[in-house]
Amino acid sequence: MTPNPPLVALYVPGDRPDRFGTAMSAGADVVFVDLEDAVVPAHKAQARDAAVALLADRPGCPVVVRINGIDTPWGEDDLDAMAGRAHLAGVRVPKVETTAQVRRIAERLPAVPIHALIESAVGVENMHEIAHAPNLASIGLGDADLRSDLGITDPDGLAWIRSRTVVAARAAGLPAPMMSVYTAVNDLDGLASSCAAGKAHGFVGRAAIHPRQIPVIRAAFQPDQREIDNAHAVLAALDDAAAAGSGVAVLPSGRMVDAAMRRQAERIIALDDNTLAQERT
Repeated sequence: MTPNPPLVALYVPGDRPDRFGTAMSAGADVVFVDLEDAVVPAHKAQARDAAVALLADRPGCPVVVRINGIDTPWGEDDLDAMAGRAHLAGVRVPKVETTAQVRRIAERLPAVPIHALIESAVGVENMHEIAHAPNLASIGLGDADLRSDLGITDPDGLAWIRSRTVVAARAAGLPAPMMSVYTAVNDLDGLASSCAAGKAHGFVGRAAIHPRQIPVIRAAFQPDQREIDNAHAVLAALDDAAAAGSGVAVLPSGRMVDAAMRRQAERIIALDDNTLAQERT
């Protein structure tokens, strides 16, 4: 079965090491230390050094570093700095457009999971191939940069591309993609509505830019009790049907289910298991 991604990630600027401790204890499943968009050019080296210092010991939660694009003036230095970091959980790579870019990173960081962000029309066109690149752990969208590249102002203008991302991830055996950040940090109702729409279209989890967004995102994506109970009922009914020599079962509600519904039920239970594991740690 495809592994489940974390439900909540929290971005923290790499040049603000004073915020690292707060980020680690905020309740996210993973922290994204950002060396890219959140850091002005004059602070790139400072942010890189702070990330290296953070990774010198085991952090309070998994840390993925968003490096600068490898075709920028800072990308190669970021790769050099991340090499050999035992406590690095992965690198988040912006503006990925080709499998060749991913291969270059995989050669430099051979044991490090790579999370590719698609942020241009070229990246969208090559998404299927990128999703099959070596060491790739996930794909996702950088909504703001992608809208800018395509000249899209309609909030729903990326709907087709989002669906394509879900399909590409699934076809490559990757986890379902996480949603991009919701930039209105005080609009928690809007965040919840946006997360619900993303979940309905196949996304699992989301990156946050402020700790106050974390509980909203987690509540949106972790299965509720109704979903969990229904998933268990589906699996039990299909197991009973299989024992009787049938691949189709009928639930007490009268709904017919088959093997396709089994996969979705298993994903829901796996997400619930992940949630319980997080609560125990």
